[in-house]
Amino acid sequence: MTEFTTLPLSTPLLQALSALNYTAMTPVQAQSLPTLLAGRDLIAQAPTGSGKTVAFALGLLQRIDPALIRAQALVLCPTRELADQVGKEIRRLAACIPNIKLLLLSGGVSLRPQLASLEQHDPHIVVGTPGRVQELMRKKNLHLGGVRTLVLDEADRMLDMGFEEAIREIAGKTPPERQSLLFSATFPDPIRRIARSLLRDPAEVTVADDVAGGTLTQQFFEVDLSAKPNALARLLLQYSPESSVVFCNTRRDVDDVAAGLSSAGFAALPLHGEMEQRDRDETLLRFANRSCTVLVASDVAARGLDIDDLAAVVNYELPTDPDVYLHRIGRTARAGRDGLALSLCTPREVPRAIALEALHSMRLQWSKIAAQAAGKSPTLPAMVTLRIDAGRSEKMRPGDILGALTGDAGLPAACVGKIDVYATRSYVAIRRAESNQALAKLRAGKVKGRSVRVTRL
Repeated sequence: MTEFTTLPLSTPLLQALSALNYTAMTPVQAQSLPTLLAGRDLIAQAPTGSGKTVAFALGLLQRIDPALIRAQALVLCPTRELADQVGKEIRRLAACIPNIKLLLLSGGVSLRPQLASLEQHDPHIVVGTPGRVQELMRKKNLHLGGVRTLVLDEADRMLDMGFEEAIREIAGKTPPERQSLLFSATFPDPIRRIARSLLRDPAEVTVADDVAGGTLTQQFFEVDLSAKPNALARLLLQYSPESSVVFCNTRRDVDDVAAGLSSAGFAALPLHGEMEQRDRDETLLRFANRSCTVLVASDVAARGLDIDDLAAVVNYELPTDPDVYLHRIGRTARAGRDGLALSLCTPREVPRAIALEALHSMRLQWSKIAAQAAGKSPTLPAMVTLRIDAGRSEKMRPGDILGALTGDAGLPAACVGKIDVYATRSYVAIRRAESNQALAKLRAGKVKGRSVRVTRL
């Protein structure tokens, strides 16, 4: 059984799956969906990119009654970025179900719009981070007495971030007869403990990291600490990945490494938890739409990254936790594509590498960095992002932006990339060669019958 049509899904869900060209199930979907649709609790070990979001989204949407105006499903995620990704996927799958309200509740943004939405009427589905959900629950603005499905997504990361107490308090406000679903990439003892206390006789599903993956090449390079910045630049020139994430262990290193790469001509941007939320959102968006080729990130900030064809992961520093190493390299070589995992190690970090070798029964491949990459220059991003200062509050839609570009502006549709519309702003990726023309035409013309402010990011 590998086709979605073999499942007892509602007609609107099958219509949405067809519209999205989702036909064959991934292994985690095939193993978990029969259990989810039967109403059983589930504990699933599945890596990033395995299709788990679609699995639990279909499960919770199947149980939603649109006529019942109350929170019926709650999905908890470790970060706002991941909550955004999950919310978008659920909305896409719910596209054929009329009058479904999904509300994102996460920190880092103003509380006022979230309160206003809750006061208007309860959502059917809540996707959020434990801290903000707990806050609104305690204020008695969020009512969880009607929750039928509780999902803990990336539960291991939530526990690592200290959310166990909040998760338990939130779960305690939901009905005991709810269906509970726990998804995690790893299963340390704390995860087993919380699963035993919150889930009832759960079915278990395990999907190996290498399912549906391509060939992952892992290479390690021993360098002195002072030589790391130059070594990183040489590595990126040597391998020339179209997209790469460089992981650092501290916020300061994220900023320093991103600044150094930018000075060397790379299209590099930093991403860490102390950035303003709008800057974090725009950085993730630019990386996802191919307007940035190198993302320098901390582990927590990169949790919401959803890029299927990431060419390379670089460990500027090895993490102290071996499981974090697996999280990092698991972001490349996905969906059948090959990938690179490159790790820089100072002499003090070599014992960490050797520990990885022993723990994961893998033989490390140590290599030399090319002395110089003759004739090579940093890869320029394929796209440029334009920001339009109008969004959903002005009833802006992706089709309005595409129409303005291909109509009055006269650009070919092939040069227009990803379009993202938010509450007050919209973003469109334009092929680099046509970006100046697109910027000039949008500034001189109109979008949806009105003049708008347009800037290049």
